[in-house]
Amino acid sequence: MIAREIVNGVSAIVAIDWDRRFFDELIPLPKGTTYNSYIVRGSEKIALIDTMYPARTDEYIASLKSLKLPRIDYVIANHGEQDHSGSIPAVLALYPEARVVTNKVCRQLITHALDVPADSFLIVGEGDTISLGDRTLRFLITPWVHWPDTMITHLVEDNLLFTCDLFGAHFASTDLFAIDKGRVLEAARSYYAEIMMPFRPYVAKYMDMIDKIAPRMICPSHGPIHNRPAVILDPYRQWVSDVPQPEVVIPHVSMYNNTSSMVLYLVDRLIERGLKVTPYNVLEGNIGDVASALVTASTLVVAASTVLGGAHPASAGALTLINALKPKVRFAATIGSFGWASAIEKNVTSALSNLKVEYLAPVIVNGRPGPDQFKELHRLADDIYERNKQFAPEPVAAD
Repeated sequence: MIAREIVNGVSAIVAIDWDRRFFDELIPLPKGTTYNSYIVRGSEKIALIDTMYPARTDEYIASLKSLKLPRIDYVIANHGEQDHSGSIPAVLALYPEARVVTNKVCRQLITHALDVPADSFLIVGEGDTISLGDRTLRFLITPWVHWPDTMITHLVEDNLLFTCDLFGAHFASTDLFAIDKGRVLEAARSYYAEIMMPFRPYVAKYMDMIDKIAPRMICPSHGPIHNRPAVILDPYRQWVSDVPQPEVVIPHVSMYNNTSSMVLYLVDRLIERGLKVTPYNVLEGNIGDVASALVTASTLVVAASTVLGGAHPASAGALTLINALKPKVRFAATIGSFGWASAIEKNVTSALSNLKVEYLAPVIVNGRPGPDQFKELHRLADDIYERNKQFAPEPVAAD
């Protein structure tokens, strides 16, 4: 764990976690992650922006010691979760004169979780500034991206934004900057889906504020630094938009291939109609992939076998997550099969109570699907297509 310079006088200390596979014992991390902390040297004072995940504290403190800093005057806490705040007690032990700069909500969260003396805090509000001499830190209070305590720090003279979780990505890489655009955006989309999507209206509001700042760089606390901000800002504008794309996501599980045969038939019919379709086996796939696909999708089709009269438990688990993430889908439908009785349609509509969607007519089959059921699936494909016409891109005029 070493300090690497971003611009003159501003460095990042990045802990690369190659092997971590789950975050909060919930979010899959197929590509690992990083934890980023930043040092800003002014002509008079030095600030540390966000600290480190507790498991990496010893390495982090060793890295700080190796820099032989004369002091740290301020420790900026943009967010109270311990992957960013967890090393504050160790930093204060090394630099006891440092003040912890944060907002009042974050202070409360930190003091509940960590042993940080109450008199160590310096509380800031929207637009407040701290001078480091020839550099100024300005604080932008941005609650609900993704906790009530979150804020952004703006290094005014260099026009750098330290956004903590916002614009982050769980992506372990030695690249300090977002060089591999494709892989970074794939990871950033998953990160947005699993962490920021439930708070989409708040993120959209803060995007307007960030556009006015027009930052030179965006420095998150997970993943690479965006030295070309448009690379992350342009996709985010689409992700937070109220308008979905003509895309269909089908999380499915099948016990005796009856439901899976329905899924395959429906997928083909939707492809014939020019729609993008993404089916996911919820038993074998990464549920994070379902979340990522739902970032822009207009339509959700839940395909489930029946267990004891209700939706298969694997489907129920996926629905719980989808409901919590609140994607902007406009339409939903249920397809599936049963042996002696089924309430899967009722299960699905009940489980998706957070979603403001139009439910299309379900296709629920007793046993294996036959010609009549395939006709119903054909009708469902037509219904989905008709409703998605409004989201189709305008045709490009010929020269």
